[in-house]
Amino acid sequence: MADLQDDLDTPARIGAPDALSLDAPLPPELYAPVTDPDAAPLERAHALLAVHPVADGYSGLPRALRHLPWYDLELGESAVDTDVPRMRRGHVGVLFCSLHLPDGPTSDRALGATLEQLDLVRAVIRNHPEGLRLARTAGQVIDARNCGRTAVVLGPATAAAIDDSVAVLRLLHTLGLRVLTLAGTSWAGEDGLTRFGEEVVREMNRLGVLADLSGASELTVHRVLAASKAPVLCTRSGARALRPHPANLPDDLLAGLGAAKGLCMVPLTAEQTGSTVRDVADHLDHVRVVAGPESVGLSGTYDAGCAHPRELADASCYPRLIAELLRRGWSEVDLALLTWGNAQRVLRTADFAARAARERGVSSTARIADLDG
Repeated sequence: MADLQDDLDTPARIGAPDALSLDAPLPPELYAPVTDPDAAPLERAHALLAVHPVADGYSGLPRALRHLPWYDLELGESAVDTDVPRMRRGHVGVLFCSLHLPDGPTSDRALGATLEQLDLVRAVIRNHPEGLRLARTAGQVIDARNCGRTAVVLGPATAAAIDDSVAVLRLLHTLGLRVLTLAGTSWAGEDGLTRFGEEVVREMNRLGVLADLSGASELTVHRVLAASKAPVLCTRSGARALRPHPANLPDDLLAGLGAAKGLCMVPLTAEQTGSTVRDVADHLDHVRVVAGPESVGLSGTYDAGCAHPRELADASCYPRLIAELLRRGWSEVDLALLTWGNAQRVLRTADFAARAARERGVSSTARIADLDG
């Protein structure tokens, strides 16, 4: 129980007081005010992010680095949107590194390509120890933050990478995978989850691998929300009511995600959320109202080949977005949840759910041929 107690105690030491919560909203009194209400919004944004940094739900940095012959993320790298100096200016505390495939989820060599990207990310972390640290658990995210590093979480990866095998899923988890996108497979498609798909979700819960529902069909979203014992993510989803992009979520799914204590991480992209910082803030406002303040987060989607709002061009620009939300009257409590608290709560709840599941049973030996014919 020592490691469990460490996980519970650590956040309170750094002023990110999500230590007492699993999937319940945090009492507002745990978030002490950290800014001067009379200061300028941008100044307040920096002060708040210094205590409650950004958990960036999706970064395409691995794919971007594959094409560079040489780079130094600690010194600064102009060829990408994300490097250590800009993450520090933007107060990025957690970076979810996408392992998605350049040719889409149906690539013939999905597993090999995913392993190559996973190996690249691990090498990047080893080569930049002063700025980056690999994190597998919520407690390790906190540890990285305490040491002044950005925690790197491996994933999301495409579900095609597990090659219809829960054994491969376990091996990828052993290598550090933490998030899997459930879309583009025969067992998580337009008709929802098959029996094998439900078995994959159960094994993900047992391992502590989070389900990413970005791009999944509505039937798959509904079934995963019902089947999963851990919270789920949508790492790149805005509000379809504001912008009819297919990757954005309609209000009924946003409400379902909120009811399940999941997390919608709104992307900072011109295509999905608009060309200005105000457009992105509109989506955050809408998701907060429909899904609830405990179910909204941020997804920079930098280095993923997307155009970004003019004021949000790279990973250093998060304070501008927070300043806009302060102007709109967002409380410090809701902003702390948006940037840091909600992502920490989801990671922590998945850790606890995995420990409970491992105590109840053994790993799955199911095969797709047995369950889906």
